[in-house]
Amino acid sequence: MTRPDFTLDRRLVRKRAEQAATRTGAHDALAREVGRRMGERLDYIRLAPTRVLDLGCGPLADRPVLRGHYPEATYLGIDFAAPALPPGQAAGGFLRRMFGRAREPAGLSVCADAQALPLARGSISLVWSNLMLNWLHDPMPALQEMHRVLEVGGLLMFSTLGPDTLRELRGALPDARGERVHRFIDMHDLGDALVQAGFSDPVMDMEMMTLTYADLDGLLADLRGAGAANAAATRPRGLSGKAEWALARTRYPCQPADGRLPASFEVIQGHAWKVAPTVTADGRAVIQFDPKARRR
Repeated sequence: MTRPDFTLDRRLVRKRAEQAATRTGAHDALAREVGRRMGERLDYIRLAPTRVLDLGCGPLADRPVLRGHYPEATYLGIDFAAPALPPGQAAGGFLRRMFGRAREPAGLSVCADAQALPLARGSISLVWSNLMLNWLHDPMPALQEMHRVLEVGGLLMFSTLGPDTLRELRGALPDARGERVHRFIDMHDLGDALVQAGFSDPVMDMEMMTLTYADLDGLLADLRGAGAANAAATRPRGLSGKAEWALARTRYPCQPADGRLPASFEVIQGHAWKVAPTVTADGRAVIQFDPKARRR
């Protein structure tokens, strides 16, 4: 993977996610639609997972999709913003419940970072990650952790956002004082990262999804409400002046048919598998020995 040439403020991302968790789900239409489309893809994948990890789960909104496909699988949600998780689900004893020594609660969730998962190697059958990777300017540590916790034959299914996301807003806002819309990783770089992290046979595709708004204020309110405002480390500090927002309103394109403002999202969906290793951690080749074959 090409080294990313931008940086996101991780502490700000967490703070905004925690703030967004106190609001209703009125601002998560994009995530819910992407989650629905990811669920449709599961119909074409042969997999019978015993343990499912919903990474970046938020309030467990995708849990019904996963439970609908795999009702017998143990579900675990992990998110790094504690207020986003449903109340009353303490982290203590979650591994005990996860491994079947107690009845699974309505939805088991734990506050943890995707880059340091509190799970054993090879303990998960399916990692599901809906619009979480786009909050990482370098996805490699998280992808390596996903690969580590997956069992051999396990599947990673994910969605993220690509560089053309919010292109209208990016073009309308003056950038003289710094980046006004943070950037996103290219699909090809993400594919390289998956292979470098150890995944096999990555399959990815992209589609543009467009939401429309009556005015610019509506779009900005949606982004803030979802905790999805600019988190670039090079973002302008301080409040923007009225002149900058007035200029943005004149520059933002509108649809000729109805005058509404489009907001484009480049949605990348993909999946990849964890296969048996061919080399050890120190680079030695792994040779599969079958005594039965020798006797024949």
